[in-house]
Amino acid sequence: MRVFIFLSSLLLITCVDRLDINLPQHTNIIVVDGMISNLPEPQIIQLNRSQTDSVTGRSGFKAITKAAVEVIVDSTQVIACHETTDGRYQLPSDFRGQVGHTYQLHFTLSDGTQYLSTQQLMQPVPPIDKVTLLFSLTSLPANTGVLEEFRSGYDVLLDVQDPANQRNYYRWDWSLYEKQDWCQSCNQGYYMTNQLRLVSSYPNILIYQTQPELAENCFDAPSPALFGGNYTPLPIFLINSYVCRTQCWDIIPSTTISVFSDTYSNGGAITSRNVGQIPYYTENPALVEVRQSSLTADAYHYFSLLQEQTQNTGGLADGLPAALSGNVHNTANPQEKIVGYFTAGAISSVRYWLDKKDATGIAYGGVYYHPGLKVTLPVPGDQQLFFAFHRALPTVESYLNFTILGGGLRPPTALCVPSDSRTPNRPEGWRD
Repeated sequence: MRVFIFLSSLLLITCVDRLDINLPQHTNIIVVDGMISNLPEPQIIQLNRSQTDSVTGRSGFKAITKAAVEVIVDSTQVIACHETTDGRYQLPSDFRGQVGHTYQLHFTLSDGTQYLSTQQLMQPVPPIDKVTLLFSLTSLPANTGVLEEFRSGYDVLLDVQDPANQRNYYRWDWSLYEKQDWCQSCNQGYYMTNQLRLVSSYPNILIYQTQPELAENCFDAPSPALFGGNYTPLPIFLINSYVCRTQCWDIIPSTTISVFSDTYSNGGAITSRNVGQIPYYTENPALVEVRQSSLTADAYHYFSLLQEQTQNTGGLADGLPAALSGNVHNTANPQEKIVGYFTAGAISSVRYWLDKKDATGIAYGGVYYHPGLKVTLPVPGDQQLFFAFHRALPTVESYLNFTILGGGLRPPTALCVPSDSRTPNRPEGWRD
């Protein structure tokens, strides 16, 4: 059985790696995702449970809620986390990891079951000396089943001076910030800024009154059979899309693992090391953040095995031969399989403005096939990112199949809702 787990190797709001991992059939496995960093950013632990439906065999994730989660510092200080959203536990906002200190994850489920990770000593990390992004028509690996075998992208090359007389283990990740102009899509529905109250359904027209309470979400179109009316239903495949009310950026994380040990190059210069490939999603300029994090020896071993297995299987889309157990265990039942890893690492980062002036060929979101005209047409720049991820152009709301009293002009604009993959805040280093 193949399921997706999210290992946020750098534990950032903005950087999450998706790994496609094969788990046994009919599984019920806890997935742990967490890293303590030394940067002034949210320190997050995520707990989920991978479950398989006993009837359909379909797999999915269920957030583990109401757990008591804490991080133990240097075996003495206990820092409690609070649950911000389902399955997402955050340390106090002023908490930062420090090089030379140890960190250990401990959590207790609502049924009293306790879990504990191994201790992780935060190692120092040298600064990144240089980052270069080089365009290539064959940057992305072939035969992965990803992006419809699209291969154009940017190779991320990095220089760093490895410190002498100390063992260093590295992991590299990138995050791509692309400007997003479309903030919400409603399948068989409409975006509403305010809540609605039904005031009439007779004889054939539904009438709603706008309420003062905010909604900022999709409103499902009512069924024609709801009140025995015969008003016009929406087309089955109608998806209305809405432009962003403010500036908005999508945050696209790296999806591969890149780790390195200085066992055979201790103290040497690491030059032009290829640490990732960024797909050529759009023709628009973008911002790239490259991060270099330190790993403990056991964390390096874990992620190195994942890296080796994904390469041997031809890419993440092919899945892994098996889900690797991490460093978290059930204190009463060590045989329970726990997937994921908790670690601590210092981070050095560089932000790189990618103007894409050197790109050639067609961006992944750059053209679309018009089935009616039977021709390939260019996608407007403000729609390319939307098309890249939806493989369809945004459809602007053109009519309602009910009446709304109040609420202003339609269609409305939609909020840019902050999340792991989106931000309304101008990224540091962004250029207009």
